[in-house]
Amino acid sequence: MRKRTRYSLLLIAALLAALAVAVFLRTQAPPEVARLLPESDAIVYLNLKPLRAATHFDKSPIARSSDYQSFVNATGIVFERDLDAVAFALQRRDDPNGPNGPVAYSEVFEGRFDGPRLARYLHSAATAEETYGGHTIYTIPVAYELTPAAPGINPATAVARPSRLLRVTQLGYDTIAASNQPTAEQIHSILDRFRAGASPFAGSSLLEARYRDVPLLSSAWAIGHIGLPFSENGHITAFGLQLPVPEDTTFVASLRYTGALRLRIDEILPSEDDAARSTAALSALLDLFRSFQRLQLNARGTQESRDPKDAALRQLIDSLKIQQQKDRAVLTATLPLDLLKQITAANSQTAPTASTP
Repeated sequence: MRKRTRYSLLLIAALLAALAVAVFLRTQAPPEVARLLPESDAIVYLNLKPLRAATHFDKSPIARSSDYQSFVNATGIVFERDLDAVAFALQRRDDPNGPNGPVAYSEVFEGRFDGPRLARYLHSAATAEETYGGHTIYTIPVAYELTPAAPGINPATAVARPSRLLRVTQLGYDTIAASNQPTAEQIHSILDRFRAGASPFAGSSLLEARYRDVPLLSSAWAIGHIGLPFSENGHITAFGLQLPVPEDTTFVASLRYTGALRLRIDEILPSEDDAARSTAALSALLDLFRSFQRLQLNARGTQESRDPKDAALRQLIDSLKIQQQKDRAVLTATLPLDLLKQITAANSQTAPTASTP
């Protein structure tokens, strides 16, 4: 009897240990919406739950466009209220002058969605449907271009053809995927990853290589060539300034709350010497930017400088630092919560223009 009891206790201990290891591994794993993304040049992730709790942006009045209001009426989905997390895969296009610009996107959304109502809406908006892996993929035109009539033919016969297509599918009751790639390869990849199960170590090669650099408990982060959407003439621009950083530089950026909202951006370079040079160049540019912003704030006068927005912006500017850490140039800053609330409140007054997820 004692022997059986000992074995039972050992078995329970082993199960508890296995459960603890599984929970620990899950906490170290990337979010599922990011693990489902296809191969890409960069990944951006945002957990909206803490942002919503901190700023209550979902309670702010919003002026909706007619297209967005029609979407809300048809599906019951209000993104500022119902979206909990989203991950984007950014991929550089071979043709930067194509209809969707130099960067293509694939997205996975997680939240509270009315599946049947959303399916009816997507079906009504789609120009084509495909079944893949037991899921329906809806192809929806989101922009049109006018095809000229043939010479000698009445110009009124010109035909409007879709110039941008968005493929959308429902993965589950709380998950939606979409891609604006010209082929279905990326949306198929997302469905393949979804069918393969929720392994905590699944995901793209970029996620496998760089997610370990994301600080723990980050509610927003980005890895890879995150300069792609902000690149111009081969370099990255910010606040109207061209940074001494090539557009294909690898970054790891994160935002997390540790008593205050901490921003960190790591520029990963080939060597420590490269990191030293980049740190010096970026520090000089930061000093120039800081001086310019302070002049602007001072020019507003004593009365306006007491504006809470100005005070929060000063806090952010004063907290900006750039340091070298081995082969990295690291920018850190503290983002005042008041400034974040002001930004989300301002964005809430802007009418969304997207007519589809």
